[in-house]
Amino acid sequence: MLEFIPNLTLWDLIDILLVAAAIYWVLKHLSQTRAAQVLIGLFLFLVLGAVAKALHLYTLSFIFNSLITVGTFGLIVIFQPEIRRLLARIGEQKFGIFTSEEEAERVIEEIVRAAAAMSEDRIGALIVIEREIDLDNYTEAGTVVDGKVSKELLITIFWPGTPLHDGATVIRKDKIYKAGAFLPLSLNPNLPQTVGTRHRAAIGITEETDAVVVAVSEETGAVSVSYSGKMIKNLDPQKLKKVLKGLLIKTPERKGRFSLLKRKSNEECA
Repeated sequence: MLEFIPNLTLWDLIDILLVAAAIYWVLKHLSQTRAAQVLIGLFLFLVLGAVAKALHLYTLSFIFNSLITVGTFGLIVIFQPEIRRLLARIGEQKFGIFTSEEEAERVIEEIVRAAAAMSEDRIGALIVIEREIDLDNYTEAGTVVDGKVSKELLITIFWPGTPLHDGATVIRKDKIYKAGAFLPLSLNPNLPQTVGTRHRAAIGITEETDAVVVAVSEETGAVSVSYSGKMIKNLDPQKLKKVLKGLLIKTPERKGRFSLLKRKSNEECA
């Protein structure tokens, strides 16, 4: 039964490990989505089909196999957003949009100052920082601003009563690219019911892209950062600056420093 084992080569083992790693990676990224329950159902159909075939229940086996074949094509249509998100993760760059640390420092400083001011005045805000994945497909309804990132401009955009305050502002490099954009809401069933629409939108766009989002709660003034479908909550200006530097600046030392910060902040993630 195990006669094939002596014939295994190093390349065979590497091949097996790569397939196992790929399956694990796919399942890990799908485990927090509605596709997880469907995959469990599909697995049960496979098991029932195998049992029916083993018991020579040919009609039942044919029905199960047909359902699996048709269902596979149906899943591609139904779970198109999850598939797109998974493919986006393949090309995702975990760190940086800024090659110049000086440029990044200025943009981050303006975002932190604006978030602190809006937090104090209980002004709700949703600031999306674009990284490697283009956000145009998600922000078509937004209004082009194309203005230099500054505390004053950000506060003006989100000030209650202004035409663009109800929506997200998108930052591309060192410019405020769009304002008044509407983002996809997260469908993650594990999020607490206390998570409101603004924060669901913050998490939603980071589930589908590599964007980083700074959100200010209108009710509490709390500041949070979302990335990769996670959220770090209740950040003061100093912690906010550290998180943004770790996510947006392309330097090895920042990566190491942010890894430590991320481990400390895991308990705060939604």
